Amino acid sequence: MKIDDLIAIDIHTHAEVSCRHPGTDPFWAPYEEAAGQYFKVGKRPTIDETVAHYRAQKIGLVMFTVDSEFQIGNRRIPNDEIAEAAGRNADMMIAFASIDPHKGKMGAREARALIASGLVKGFKFHPTCQGFFPNDRLAYPLYEVIAEHGLPVIFHTGHSGIGTGMRGGGGLRLKYSQPIHVDDVAVDFPDMKIILAHPSWPWTDEALSMALHKPNVHIDLSGWLPKYFPPQVVQYANGPLRTKMLFGSDFPLIPPERWIAQFREAGFKPEVHDLILKGNAVRLLGLGAERDGGG
Repeated sequence: MKIDDLIAIDIHTHAEVSCRHPGTDPFWAPYEEAAGQYFKVGKRPTIDETVAHYRAQKIGLVMFTVDSEFQIGNRRIPNDEIAEAAGRNADMMIAFASIDPHKGKMGAREARALIASGLVKGFKFHPTCQGFFPNDRLAYPLYEVIAEHGLPVIFHTGHSGIGTGMRGGGGLRLKYSQPIHVDDVAVDFPDMKIILAHPSWPWTDEALSMALHKPNVHIDLSGWLPKYFPPQVVQYANGPLRTKMLFGSDFPLIPPERWIAQFREAGFKPEVHDLILKGNAVRLLGLGAERDGGG
């Protein structure tokens, strides 16, 4: 990445429309429609359209899909498609991969191949959409590959906009994304950088405690507009967790420029603005020399 050319790094963006196979998988369509109503968004952009949007905003991005083939049954966007897009846009884009832990040894094999390509720099898990507890041993073969190569992981935590409003929540269970289940992973893989995605409501305090307690646990602030953050999130971001909080939008559900505009008015101290928007991500992703930030 050309760090100095970017005003921010969004560590949480979704690939929702493949350029190779455009259109919505019929198994995914009702979830997409319900999420659109919940977040008040319409047509989703392709991967290339997303990259173009971020380039115009001078914002770097980490992009991933969610492999929910086991739990929901929809075909995922191929990880290598996102990796190839990152390769074409290496000045401002990083690819994370998503592999359903239920794929076992084949999933671990895929992870090794993606890492060997040099274009995948981390992994994303969505316990609610993938139907597993993060501390379930079925996921450990994947974690072992990731930890072996020193890559970071993002776990969705807290409420899920996916399934909200659907009959029975679309069959998705919120219990899988209670952040405390990631605490075992942080203990068993103490050198693996873990990012708890979202303010983790209704378990916000659990996530804050874990980030305070475990040196390898961080929090991204995606999925919520900053004006809706629980006050303790802002309090800890201004204090003991100032180097542990990361900008994430959840695009295309929330535009990054809208998130940033609200962030600057949400009570965060000026001296933590650059840390949260860019500096902490630079350090966590190993993109350059450690920076102190400053407003």
